[in-house]
Amino acid sequence: ADRDTAARAFLARPVHALDADRIDALIAETLAVLNDPACAGLFGPGSRAEVPIAGVVGNTAISGRIDRLVVGGDVVKTLDFKTNRPPPERVEDVPALYLRQMAAYRALLRKIYENQQVECVLVWTDGPRLMPLDAQLLDAHEP
Repeated sequence: ADRDTAARAFLARPVHALDADRIDALIAETLAVLNDPACAGLFGPGSRAEVPIAGVVGNTAISGRIDRLVVGGDVVKTLDFKTNRPPPERVEDVPALYLRQMAAYRALLRKIYENQQVECVLVWTDGPRLMPLDAQLLDAHEP
């Protein structure tokens, strides 16, 4: 109830210019992600939001902001929230732009976390649904 109340107060501000139906939809979608058991680990200890990242891979300069970064044990997960309607059902149908983005983040994170496995996941907010991205698929899109 506290999250709902806080979200409603934030979204009702005149600067957002949202009607009641849009506010309800945004709150429902956000709370669905936060309350989904599959997403629980994304918001716990060892996780950070909106992590800036920049560096060079090969001859390519990369700068971005990781929506969610989870560091724990031998695995580092980078997650990006996507709002596509409807989201793709299969990883093969994910837009190449998203795959290039995640491959670039993975390449930079591998330099930082040399002794850990870096996994990339798209979080489709319409559902919500987590879509892990296969390493071989990302290899084909790396800078």
